[in-house]
Amino acid sequence: MFPWIGDDLKILQAGYKVRKVMNEEIEQAYFLIDKFEDKVKLHPDKPFIIYDHNIYSFQYVDQQANKVANIAKRWGLTVGDTVALYASNSPSFIWTFLGLAKLGVTVALINSNLQGKALVHCVKASGGKILIVGEGMELLNTVIELDTELDNYDIYIQGSSKDQIPPNYTSFDDLMRKTMPTPVHKNVRSKMNVMSTFCFIYTSGTTGLPKPVFILHIKGISLSKLVGLFGLSENDIFYLFLPLYHTSGCMSLFGAIDVGATVVIRKKFSVSYFWKDVHQYNITVIQYIGELCRYLLNGPKDPLENQHKIKVMFGNGLRKDIWTKFQTRFNIPKIVEFFGATEGTGFTFQLSNKPGAIGRYSPLIKKIDPSPKRIVKYDFATAEPIRDQNGRCIEIKPGESGLILSIIPDVVRSLPFYRASQEDNNKKIVLNAFEEGDAYFNYGDLFYLDKDYFLYFQDRLGDTFRWKGENVSTTEVANILTNVDFIQDANVYGVTVPGHDGRAGMAALTLTDIQELSEDNLKTIYNHCEEELPRYARPIFLRVLEEADLTSTFKQRKVDLIKEGYNPSVVKDPLYFRDDSKKTFVPLTFQLFTSGVAKSKL
Repeated sequence: MFPWIGDDLKILQAGYKVRKVMNEEIEQAYFLIDKFEDKVKLHPDKPFIIYDHNIYSFQYVDQQANKVANIAKRWGLTVGDTVALYASNSPSFIWTFLGLAKLGVTVALINSNLQGKALVHCVKASGGKILIVGEGMELLNTVIELDTELDNYDIYIQGSSKDQIPPNYTSFDDLMRKTMPTPVHKNVRSKMNVMSTFCFIYTSGTTGLPKPVFILHIKGISLSKLVGLFGLSENDIFYLFLPLYHTSGCMSLFGAIDVGATVVIRKKFSVSYFWKDVHQYNITVIQYIGELCRYLLNGPKDPLENQHKIKVMFGNGLRKDIWTKFQTRFNIPKIVEFFGATEGTGFTFQLSNKPGAIGRYSPLIKKIDPSPKRIVKYDFATAEPIRDQNGRCIEIKPGESGLILSIIPDVVRSLPFYRASQEDNNKKIVLNAFEEGDAYFNYGDLFYLDKDYFLYFQDRLGDTFRWKGENVSTTEVANILTNVDFIQDANVYGVTVPGHDGRAGMAALTLTDIQELSEDNLKTIYNHCEEELPRYARPIFLRVLEEADLTSTFKQRKVDLIKEGYNPSVVKDPLYFRDDSKKTFVPLTFQLFTSGVAKSKL
């Protein structure tokens, strides 16, 4: 009678077990740093991190974290203070994070791809006055270029000694060498509670530059328990190549700490090393983003691609069109697709191995779910829910698409999502959605509900789009482009590209005193984007408009531009695409479009 009941029971049973333990840990204020220290006592010599063929035991990482804690204590830092960490994946990233957590210090995790004004903004938005720069000359040089804009900050450099850095910076490595690994008693963080801020993770919002999201300890505990949905244990080995400054990387790291597992870290994802690492280190758990799965599927056959011990791959963005091919070719026993957001209050997942599905929304789930989600009808122009005659949101039916909302629990109702303006926070809240006085979080994402009550991600509304696993703010990119003196206005949006997940960046430009873009102009735009934008946010396509397409209230129109895309047979305006091999934008001719040359260079 109810053929879908089995799919519901899988979710409800797994969710109940995880939620029960999670609630107990929240009630006991059993913080992630407490878990880590307990795991150190339980198995001190067990490998915790494997990186670049080196093995770091739980005890060794704890000793390094103790050094960091003692350094920060000498700086006078305590519960509630903030330190900005600008670093790539590495063991030092982890023990720096854990060391600061030992004191209850909030860590602002800054995207290591950022540069220019975006980097300065994120450091300042953290609210701290100390910046720790991770290993690597690229990061150091990026900060040196911004020296005058960060002159009010105490800057500490990892991976370099005093004689390798400017005199106004301090070598963090020198401090580590001079500091004893004396354990720090947990009493130093006694003023910390589950509503204290654990860290800041930055996200691209609808107002332009990245905003720091408050990750409270209650959320840190919750994130660490999610791997329990997959039945993982201390015997598992995680492969961690997603960035640790992002929620995706943190989710795997926190989960590994929760169960006491080993993590194999790579600085960044690599197709050529992927199966070598998986085979060599007996990887059992991998978190993915969909685009990386496509890279693996498009890569050459590797003799090791079926010689692995993978138990589960979990993540988001694995599209329906490649799911089965990916799972079959690489012999993956279980794939768990989920949906969440850094600042969100809900989480959906499915355990039925249903290609493309990110969760379920059946009558039973809706009735029992202790953290209700709702999929509602929406207005595309405003990205807001449509209300009925009583002022309430309208839920969709199977076969329809709608906007996902999740309940905002009373315990966090009065707290902001972002360390930003009240206006930015209010934009995410839907009040009186289904009854007077309730409050729901608006993700700005569209879901499709099929007849069997499976949910599928459909699109992202508002002023952001997703590319290369990152959210791109159209406002931020437009503001950067209009700093070029011959660009009057820039309308930025995402366009679909066959064979690629997400949307590639495209900018429709109106020019000032010139009629067309010269070769020098195109190089100027290319270089400006290289200097001011992270790689994933740099526009791939340009379109030159005779005049800006605006509404009567001077808002940019995007819908028609998105529909027309970058097809020269449809668009009569001049079109260009970014050619990194030539370090410029080149004309996108019909011949290049049809031959697929432009697409191949993405």
